[in-house]
Amino acid sequence: MIQERVLVTGGSGFIAGHCILHLLEQGYLVRTTVRSLHREAAVRSVLTEAGMVNGDALSFVAADLTDDAGWADAVSEVDYVLHVASPVQPGHVDDPEELIAPAREGTLRVLRAARDAGVRRVVLTSAFHAVGWGHPHDDHVFTEDDWTVVGAHDVDAYGASKTIAEQAAWEFVKTEGGSLELATTLPVAVMGPVMGHDVSGSNQLIQRILNGDMPGFPDLYFPVVDVRDVASAHVLAMTTPAAAGQRFILSTGPAIPMRDIGALIRQRLGAAAKKVPTRNIPDFVVRAGARLSGEMRHIAPDLGYARKTSNTKAREVLGWVPRSPEEAIVAAAETLVAKNLVKKH
Repeated sequence: MIQERVLVTGGSGFIAGHCILHLLEQGYLVRTTVRSLHREAAVRSVLTEAGMVNGDALSFVAADLTDDAGWADAVSEVDYVLHVASPVQPGHVDDPEELIAPAREGTLRVLRAARDAGVRRVVLTSAFHAVGWGHPHDDHVFTEDDWTVVGAHDVDAYGASKTIAEQAAWEFVKTEGGSLELATTLPVAVMGPVMGHDVSGSNQLIQRILNGDMPGFPDLYFPVVDVRDVASAHVLAMTTPAAAGQRFILSTGPAIPMRDIGALIRQRLGAAAKKVPTRNIPDFVVRAGARLSGEMRHIAPDLGYARKTSNTKAREVLGWVPRSPEEAIVAAAETLVAKNLVKKH
């Protein structure tokens, strides 16, 4: 039997690393991109520490989203591409185009190369940030039919970059994609086991809570998904025939109040959670702070608002069965402590 080969872009990233682990467990040949092959040893080391099986089936190629060089080699003799790599920088950015341009152009660069190489399907890691912003704060349940309204007052550069890149991908496949198939995943706040010593994405929130970096909890709500389930959803979106041409929200239930995330960590981690705040920060304090702080300004519009999401499509079309959000939160916290990524004093 000829093994199928999958390219995972951005192999040093959090979601990409878990995708690589999952693919190798499933018996695929995996190739991944790094910006420089000098990174290969470090990435292999992180994956090995995380329990990688069959590392001989993993190969590396140098390619950068901002440059055409290397992409033809990256997609050569590849059956599927998981395009996970994208700049991540939520919050205020001085020049939004610094995030938007590489996300959009990098996505088109990967799709062009995949089409030219005869790749069957690309699964693009978009984000719930491409769905749930720029809308009224009401009881609407967000589905894959919704799109973030770029230019709305509550849409940051990261949300704009994910929305614009995904829309560009769908337009490309429709007009220039030939036989190339596309599916996109739209994960909410991704938490779970930390790999290596780089803390990325929503795990940074768990790290800040454990560090006691905030005096208390603002009235904010986070829909959460486990990174291991994000990885499994990518592979299901890659292999499920009915997934072609579809978007999939990856969420695991109601958004969780930030104060409940803190309480769960305190309850499950004991002494390691001694710096976790116990107080709540009143809304008026956050709003007053928003006049002076870019971070406060970024979160103030979402005070008291829990976005509702539906994962019905991922469950029904992909057969996706995710873990509970509590498992993701606790796994993130426990691995942060185990890897000494939490302040000691």
